[in-house]
Amino acid sequence: MTINHLNLTVKDVSQASLFFQTNLGFQHSSDTPPNDTIAVLNGPDGFLLVLMQERLNENGNHSYPDAFHIGFYLPDKAAVHHTWQQLQDGGILLTQAPKQIRKTFGFYFHYDNIMIEITTANNN
Repeated sequence: MTINHLNLTVKDVSQASLFFQTNLGFQHSSDTPPNDTIAVLNGPDGFLLVLMQERLNENGNHSYPDAFHIGFYLPDKAAVHHTWQQLQDGGILLTQAPKQIRKTFGFYFHYDNIMIEITTANNN
């Protein structure tokens, strides 16, 4: 079995789509034109990320559990530092610099109501 996609609800689909494209290497899927309700993005490794406007939550829940997050894995420390700098230069609030996290090296930050992890296990 292979995971097909991850669906995240966001406040502003257009802004979130731009964020994931600009900072994390995603591109719009040619199958679904982007709009203010839904965007389907292809990750650099072929992973599908669906961004859906939070008003579509049928039960009105607009938050994730405290520990919920999406993690991205990079090839080495240099790539982690590069991504951290790119996010910081782009005005994303980063409360911690990359550091050793258990057996990985990386950092966490929040975008919209989503916690995001950027890490690598490569110590070079």
